[in-house]
Amino acid sequence: MAYERKVVQQATARLERRKEMRQRKRYDLEQQLYRRQPRLRTLDIAIRGTMLELAELLTAGVPLAADGPEIGDIRRRNLALQEERAQLLKNLGYAPDALDDTPACSLCGDTGWVGQEMCQCLRQLCAQEQLRQLTALLHLTPEQSFAQLRLDVYSDQPWDGHGRSPRENMKRVILVCQGFAQQFPNYPLKNLLLSGGTGLGKTFLSGCIAREVSDRGYSVVYDSAIHMQEVFSNRQFSRDQEKVQEAEGLIRCYLDCDLLLLDDLGSESTTAPFKAALYEVLDGRIQRDKRTIISTNLAMPRLAELYSPQVASRLEGLFQELTFYGDDIRRSAKQLSSNPS
Repeated sequence: MAYERKVVQQATARLERRKEMRQRKRYDLEQQLYRRQPRLRTLDIAIRGTMLELAELLTAGVPLAADGPEIGDIRRRNLALQEERAQLLKNLGYAPDALDDTPACSLCGDTGWVGQEMCQCLRQLCAQEQLRQLTALLHLTPEQSFAQLRLDVYSDQPWDGHGRSPRENMKRVILVCQGFAQQFPNYPLKNLLLSGGTGLGKTFLSGCIAREVSDRGYSVVYDSAIHMQEVFSNRQFSRDQEKVQEAEGLIRCYLDCDLLLLDDLGSESTTAPFKAALYEVLDGRIQRDKRTIISTNLAMPRLAELYSPQVASRLEGLFQELTFYGDDIRRSAKQLSSNPS
């Protein structure tokens, strides 16, 4: 699971702010209880003193498990101090651990990492931050879902060159997209190519899939073909090392994220370097068994003409094309709204 660096950075910042807020709240309570019961401050200083004594013995090479009189005396004093402290807190109406600096996550101690693995607490924040960014990029609305896609804006009349009406076609398309999202990553169709003109629902359905997959905790990266071209160009040609590093990080996300949404393929300049870059992404994701959705205004035959034979073979052999056709549904929706009958 590979989240974009910006997503991880912002999620980590949120984790750190939460930790700071808890520490501040604990400190404020501590100062309040010290004022109410000054003996608490004295006990805390004494308890820290016993811990320092143990640390000094450990530095001197004395095992903490030793049964010598020095360690035994320190432990007895520490236990007596702890018991008195617990009783004072109880008298004040608080639990014995009310002033302890206990992390919210016992697995990672609020660091966000267990060894080299991202902890579940940080993954949850990454998923939330990822959805926030996807919402902005895809213009998602809170209510956006498969159920909100109106079939009545698609014509139910036969469409030239197709065996189904646009409405019947969209029923099939929605069924596939729903299955892809709900069964991710185990849906039989691993990669989708959404092709067709503008204003037919490709972006809406991509957003529905992105929301559901992200909500289930998977990493999702959305980018346009034009921006992807710029990223690869920066990696190869930029003299700004910061831009190069940023590009390399984003390319790793292209390759490793659970779901890549590549929008508007064919709108970029189909140069030889980008053809090679596109093949690097597609083949790399296939080798990693990752899922990809590409949206484009071009049909598969036209894509095969534009790109290299290697790219064409990946698209034709490993992507299921879902064709969108009909009238622009934005105009249809506006007409239905003005003529509700």
